[in-house]
Amino acid sequence: MTAHEDGPLLRPYTLTRGRTRPSGPDFDLMTVIRTAPAAYSGVSGLAPEHWRILQLCRVPLSVADLASELGLSLNVVRILLGDLRDQGLITARPQATVAQLPEERILREVIQGLQAL
Repeated sequence: MTAHEDGPLLRPYTLTRGRTRPSGPDFDLMTVIRTAPAAYSGVSGLAPEHWRILQLCRVPLSVADLASELGLSLNVVRILLGDLRDQGLITARPQATVAQLPEERILREVIQGLQAL
């Protein structure tokens, strides 16, 4: 297969400018990424991969889903996300864990309250 058939061939170190770790805290696989409002105010100087991330993350996406959509390795995506986070162009929040979810009893009471309306 040629580069034309597969699309452009870019080595990961080219996309990350030789960096092997993101700046700041690492992104977990299930961290949810969303484009921040600041990204809509005429940002310039970003690489095409950064722009693609901002487009995809208009709806919340996990880091794992984002890497899959981009066809890039998780490490490369984490580095690119670190760039965007440093510029305030994305928000990142951990996925809710079972410990963070309300108890079943509370949810049942809410449902019963709503049904009583």
